Amino acid sequence: MVERRPFEALGGANHGWLDAKHHFSFAGYHDPERMSWGALRVWNDDTIAPGTGFPPHPHSDMEIVTYVREGAITHRDNQGNLGRTEAGDVQVMSAGTGIVHSEFNLESGTTRIFQIWIMPNKRSAPPAWGARPFPGADRAGRFVALASGYEGDGEALRINADARVLGARLKAGESIRHPLAEGRRAYLVPATGSVEVNGTVLHTRDGGAIRDEQALTITALEDAELVLVETA
Repeated sequence: MVERRPFEALGGANHGWLDAKHHFSFAGYHDPERMSWGALRVWNDDTIAPGTGFPPHPHSDMEIVTYVREGAITHRDNQGNLGRTEAGDVQVMSAGTGIVHSEFNLESGTTRIFQIWIMPNKRSAPPAWGARPFPGADRAGRFVALASGYEGDGEALRINADARVLGARLKAGESIRHPLAEGRRAYLVPATGSVEVNGTVLHTRDGGAIRDEQALTITALEDAELVLVETA
């Protein structure tokens, strides 16, 4: 089953400096049918104006993955971490016992991000933050693990969750097959482009909620950049 969730039908709010779209219930948007997808709790599609951002605020017991689609985001927290993450790169914050952080677009242009919250598989872990580049060429024609709770996922950023975040880039007409173990769910969003997933078409920034599938066959209808969360 692949359920398309059209971008134009997502919840959200425009605060002027922040135009946010929510794939799941978040802040002032509540839909009892869209509270989570397995361990995936939040997928926000945020557009942040230059020179603005989220002032210091706390989190605890949540794994927060930020995929930068355009521009850059600058992170600072009360653990002494400071970093700037650029388009195509990923940062991960394990909130654990508690962390206070800020995220700002200090660039001269607009920043666009996916912010993905995943529920941890253990509570009260030590807080942590990390970021790394993921060159687009490395994701050409295949999924690469960007953040993962599994030891076998190579250079992926570590998260405390029974989940993994994957990225891929496909040329128009190119296809890939991605297996799903029994009982696993997936949520797929094309950051750009359009794809067909097991017969269902997803356009740019649509969500695809996937379950009860043994494998995904994904074909690019145009050049596409994909982000996939796989979870129990």
